[in-house]
Amino acid sequence: MLELVKKFEEKLNEIDKKMSDPELLTNRKLMIELNRERLHVESILVKGREYRQIKIGLKEAREIISANEDEELTAMAQEELDTYEAQLGDVEQEFKLLLIPRDPNDDKSAIVEIRAGTGGDEAGIFVGDIYKMYQRFADSKNWKLEVLGGHASSSGGFKEIFFSLSGDEVYGLMKYESGVHRVQRVPLTETQGRIHTSAISVAVLPEAEEVDIQIRENEIKVDVYRSSGPGGQSVNTTDSAVRITHFPTGLVVTCQDEKSQLKNKNKAMKVLRARLYDIKMSEHQNKIDADRRAMISTGDRSAKIRTYNFPQSRVTDHRIGLTLYKLNEILQGNLTELIDALRQYEQENLLKQQQKME
Repeated sequence: MLELVKKFEEKLNEIDKKMSDPELLTNRKLMIELNRERLHVESILVKGREYRQIKIGLKEAREIISANEDEELTAMAQEELDTYEAQLGDVEQEFKLLLIPRDPNDDKSAIVEIRAGTGGDEAGIFVGDIYKMYQRFADSKNWKLEVLGGHASSSGGFKEIFFSLSGDEVYGLMKYESGVHRVQRVPLTETQGRIHTSAISVAVLPEAEEVDIQIRENEIKVDVYRSSGPGGQSVNTTDSAVRITHFPTGLVVTCQDEKSQLKNKNKAMKVLRARLYDIKMSEHQNKIDADRRAMISTGDRSAKIRTYNFPQSRVTDHRIGLTLYKLNEILQGNLTELIDALRQYEQENLLKQQQKME
């Protein structure tokens, strides 16, 4: 473990040398990647150096106690030894968690798709509520949100809505939102005050660049048609809407939000690349999550990851058994406590798996 601290210090020096190269100023992408890597290595080193300091302190305290030359000095050393021994376990565990290899997609931007499931109009309204929740969370992180498409519902919500998020560590934080979200509340249209249960599905996909996914022209069919729904005269009177069909997978993506046919095509291609990348990564890592895909495709209430209970002002994440009585705060975009708990749970499971293999 102490040798790892030294290696990360050497790694940090290597990154600093690369970042001091004047030619780096002309390569913005590499500069961003190096800066992210530096922040990651530095965060590991903070805990690693703390671990090293405790180990050094333990060694020195034991040496003083072993010498047993001065009673007062020995007593002070014993006190320090007790303190360091109490700290060592937690710091070592935190250091090990940071050493777990990161998901290479964590720094990517993301495509988020929210769809109404069971529950009729109330599900559509809840799609709108969750979309606003993610908008507020994105604002708190200084992320950029761009709507890619969707269909409004008659109730004032959405049957479905797709959007992209770009910024620091977007996918790494948002990936925990994939699955079925269930809401329990009294709808505005309910005259007898009964609580209804509805469900929506959320899919979070890492955004793929062209270098990640190559799409050949002969693999897709691009159809253009007249947009429907609100959007202004030019949106509804020109063939600006775009539908892309990907023959090898059967995936179909549509976009009609923009007045420009080219902009709609670019947005649709962005969503298509993200979906293909998600399939590619799942196959490559040999860990296709059948349950998650079933949840997203059906929007079944029984396949839930989280419940939002309005009468009790309660939010429960069923994956980790965490319940917070902070419904309003969470809907205002305060998702950090939930996401931190999910991340810690995932890291601890990965650490257990890693230790079993050693």
